[in-house]
Amino acid sequence: MNPGAALKDFDPFARSPAGALRYLVLDVFSATPLEGNQLAVFLDGDGLGGERMQALARELKLSETVFMLPAEAAGDARIRIFTPTAELPFAGHPTLGSATVLAAALGRRRVVLETGSGPVEVIFDEQRERAGHGWMAQPLPSWSEFEASAELLGAIGVADSALPVEVYCNGPRHVYVELATREAVAGLEPDLGALGGLGEIGVSCFAGDGASFKSRMFAPGLGVAEDPATGSAAGPLAVHLARHGRIAWGQEIEIEQGAELRRPSLLRARAFGSGAQLERVEVGGSAVIVAAGSFWPDPAP
Repeated sequence: MNPGAALKDFDPFARSPAGALRYLVLDVFSATPLEGNQLAVFLDGDGLGGERMQALARELKLSETVFMLPAEAAGDARIRIFTPTAELPFAGHPTLGSATVLAAALGRRRVVLETGSGPVEVIFDEQRERAGHGWMAQPLPSWSEFEASAELLGAIGVADSALPVEVYCNGPRHVYVELATREAVAGLEPDLGALGGLGEIGVSCFAGDGASFKSRMFAPGLGVAEDPATGSAAGPLAVHLARHGRIAWGQEIEIEQGAELRRPSLLRARAFGSGAQLERVEVGGSAVIVAAGSFWPDPAP
């Protein structure tokens, strides 16, 4: 059975027979199965406590696991997002993947998901049986100088960054380090223990020019050694580049990530406004449903 086609035939918040918890596995920021960033989406998290959700995420060991819940406000659904070790208020590939599931189930091109960082609208350019390309309007990030930049650069194993080392927050916190070449990014061998000691941050190392960039993102403090595709980091990267004059405001960029993990991913991002008045940040990409399963027996709340 094609799980994507079957989505239109069931209620995404209904439980499986005998109380088993159903989930889907998606590859996000790729339209090709077995590439992109893996994601598990539990279709009914209602009644599960946070500790049980965290245990399920730890069991699956994916970079993020999502639990869908009934909406509490004006959204189409609410989601809770977990890494193997922590809950996140917002993350990019879980939001895009969850929106792909919900849009297919509801037969819509536009859905709104309620996250811990506020509502996120996702509009799909195309919605097929298994894959679609969507743009999400992300929470607007704040930014500041990263105070432990010397320790961070030492943990990465580089001497400096071509742009200021700054931290952006749109729910998770991402720190950006620009290297001279794509080859330098590909060759990084960071000290993950030292990076993890800097706290619950993602460290995005990037290089590129024009509208094309290569990135790698390390987040051992969040239980993710390296992430194949990081949607929550893509939007702030566009802001970072625009603020420092590398791209124009509103310019779309492409970000390649995940090749070193054999999970090649492609993300698109654009930021509108100015450094004084940020108006909108959008991140786009594809997602494909690759598997469906159930946890048995149904975990207790």
